[in-house]
Amino acid sequence: MRSEPEQALLVAVELHDPNKIRVALQSGLDARQPIDGRTPIDWLTEMYTRSPRFSQCLAVMIEEGGEVGHPALEAVLLDDPAWIESCVRSNPQVLHNRLTRVCAYTPLDDATLLHVAAEFGLTRSAAKLLELGAEVDARAGLNAQGLGGQTPLFHTVNSNRNHCEPVMRLLLDAGAGVDARVDGLVWGKGLEWETVLFDLTPVSYSLMGLLPQFHRDERAIYENVATLLHAAGRRVPVWKNIPNRYLRRP
Repeated sequence: MRSEPEQALLVAVELHDPNKIRVALQSGLDARQPIDGRTPIDWLTEMYTRSPRFSQCLAVMIEEGGEVGHPALEAVLLDDPAWIESCVRSNPQVLHNRLTRVCAYTPLDDATLLHVAAEFGLTRSAAKLLELGAEVDARAGLNAQGLGGQTPLFHTVNSNRNHCEPVMRLLLDAGAGVDARVDGLVWGKGLEWETVLFDLTPVSYSLMGLLPQFHRDERAIYENVATLLHAAGRRVPVWKNIPNRYLRRP
């Protein structure tokens, strides 16, 4: 059974409230001690919330003794361009190294740091990684069924509250391929909303945000589709039924 401070911490993590995270950790919790098998930092990175306060929350956890365990990943998650540059200058290969993290949405299996920056909507990190030579269309790993292999762009096209839209535009400006294709993806692996999707491009994956389990805004999804189509040099149709009238019936 969780203690009251543990429960307060997890609520603060879900809300991305750095002040309440600090209060909870200073109430006697160890920032490195697992709660239900996951450290506070794991809870933060594996939770479904996406907001501009993510890096602030992580910074508080690190200040209170938490550890990411990977300097370059920590620099990216903190959205710290100067530290990212220092890490890459020390070890240029870190731009191409692969890591695997549990993710509430698009999988981060054998992913690059740019995939991570895209998933969490970390614009400064993404910009610095691209500046330093990160491959804009790097492919993530495949699972045992051959699903995966997405580029960083896939992580941005149907994000929670459309938080990753600025990174989507950044990647497109850097030449990200709108025609990149994967056989399929497992969205939300291991969670109640897990969904297997097939034959995807960034455009079709963006449209998956219209599925009810995605809880995405219909207008934002079609705006992203229009942005992707425009970047691909394709005609953008006139949207005549957004929001969809049928779905808005009482």
